[in-house]
Amino acid sequence: MKHKYIFAASLAGILAGIATAFFFSIKTPALPPAFSPAVNPFRNAIYAEGIIESAQTSGENTSLYPEVAGTVKEVLVSEGQQVKAGDPLLRLDDSVQRATTEQLASQAKAAKALLDELKAQPRQETLDVAGAQVTAAEASLNMAQETYQKDLAAYQMDPRSVSRDALDTAANAAKVASANLDVARKQYTLIKAGAWIYDIQNQDRQVSALEQSHLASSALLAKYTLRAPRDGVVLSINTIVGNYVSPQGAYDAYTQGVGPVITLGSPPTQLNVRCYVDEILVPRLPLGPRMQAQMAIRGSNVKLPLQFVRVQPFVSPKIELANQRRERVDVRVLPVIFAIAKPADINLFPGELVDVYISE
Repeated sequence: MKHKYIFAASLAGILAGIATAFFFSIKTPALPPAFSPAVNPFRNAIYAEGIIESAQTSGENTSLYPEVAGTVKEVLVSEGQQVKAGDPLLRLDDSVQRATTEQLASQAKAAKALLDELKAQPRQETLDVAGAQVTAAEASLNMAQETYQKDLAAYQMDPRSVSRDALDTAANAAKVASANLDVARKQYTLIKAGAWIYDIQNQDRQVSALEQSHLASSALLAKYTLRAPRDGVVLSINTIVGNYVSPQGAYDAYTQGVGPVITLGSPPTQLNVRCYVDEILVPRLPLGPRMQAQMAIRGSNVKLPLQFVRVQPFVSPKIELANQRRERVDVRVLPVIFAIAKPADINLFPGELVDVYISE
């Protein structure tokens, strides 16, 4: 009985081993790739890594930096929005600069008012007062002279009727009245002549200086609003309300670097591909309009022909992927720009990496 159990267990083990061997011997066919890898479409070609960018007549996408530093008060556009040249994109806090500009405007207006006052002289009311003072001085002189003449006549008739001291006092009073009349007349002539030409010229220069200061302050105030330098589309906004930005750009917490506050490109229907050709392959590059190239979009089987646009004739370190100057690189590349005939049913965006083959 015991041998039967052992035989049954052995048979079961054998059957299980056969089943396991059969199961693991079954070969599952490999799944087809989601897309075909990029292949060389030419007999001889140079491979280069490319990056899609908006079409530009020179340079790359337009990177916008404020000319002044400050805290972002308002972001007026959104990513993907098309803008016209001169449209406001972003405003910085300009409270201090605005107050300074308004103060200079008030000072310029006050200086201009004083200049107008100098040019408007003499004021009729002031001239009337000076004329009245002349009339009063003439009356005083007449009275002093008459008094002196009376005392003198009395003294000549009888020296005892008027003391010598009183006669001298009357004579001095007449002289003082005559001097006062002379002063009043000269004061009237001075007022009637108006402001001195040198005072007017000095005040005119003061007005000009303050107006120029106001214009300079107004120009600086305008720089607190970042505007689009040309027609285009907003590709990226690298700041938010409350962030501090400067002419060096905006701080990026992810890369811990500083980049443009706003990146502006051309409409998405106009795209270029910037290829970076290794300096070792540059001698094999067929420069000129006869250059042929094809682009493969990663993650798809789409292949698009490229049209040569220009070469940026400056070999530089390949730092474009991280876009940070502190990136250590051992490769120098030559940028070559191609235009894309973008089909309407394919999604392409600036900043996308592609594979490019350039025919030798």
